[in-house]
Amino acid sequence: MNAVRSALFVIWMYGLMAVMGLIWLPSLLLPRGALLFGIRLYTRLLRWGLDAICGIRTEIRGADHIPDGALLIAGKHQCMWDVFVPFLMVRDPAIIMKRELLWYPILGWYALKCSMIPIDRGGFAKTLKQMVRAAKVRADKGRQVLIFPEGTRQAPGAPPDYKAAGVSALYRDLDVPCLPIATNSGLCWPARGFVRTPGRVIYEALPAIPQGEKRKTLMRTLEANLEQASNALLEEGLAAQGRTRDALETA
Repeated sequence: MNAVRSALFVIWMYGLMAVMGLIWLPSLLLPRGALLFGIRLYTRLLRWGLDAICGIRTEIRGADHIPDGALLIAGKHQCMWDVFVPFLMVRDPAIIMKRELLWYPILGWYALKCSMIPIDRGGFAKTLKQMVRAAKVRADKGRQVLIFPEGTRQAPGAPPDYKAAGVSALYRDLDVPCLPIATNSGLCWPARGFVRTPGRVIYEALPAIPQGEKRKTLMRTLEANLEQASNALLEEGLAAQGRTRDALETA
């Protein structure tokens, strides 16, 4: 049954993307706010579809922890849904994304119009400098720069694999608070795979780390806070599904 519901949701997700993408094409000629409105509408409809079709409820917590203005967001990354939910949490996210996504029809056009930050993940030092320079331009305009410090999607409960170079360079040069966002999204929407499992997906904004901390302090605090909160959300999500950590590890 979950496979059938997942197939219906995939049709909903990509069908909606195609339809709305075409309807919103004129927004490419309008101020960026028109396109952001469309992305938020698409995200809300995806949220509805997850609940109505797959039985997956999305809960957002910690809004009182989100500062106004420019911000560096460092989030756990467990599935594709993590990329959309920030549009429901902050005013104007600028997402650091793989450059290859720019070649996707509609998605790539909109990413360029929204001034996202595409990077070549194999470029190392050169890519890092370009990423920080582009992020600084966005932050200077009051935007919220989003990076996933582990670089790629991880299964819930997997050992942490934080890459310090990118997030610490952004934190230093942007000189803005760093907002950790914990999640258990991989319990319901797998990092890799097709079948989505009913349950409760939670995104929690944690207290922001103020600007000006040393690199080691930043990374130690960020990893500790994100892992502790994400593990707590993992346990909560498993309980909502009627599962235990043992069942997760043997799945």
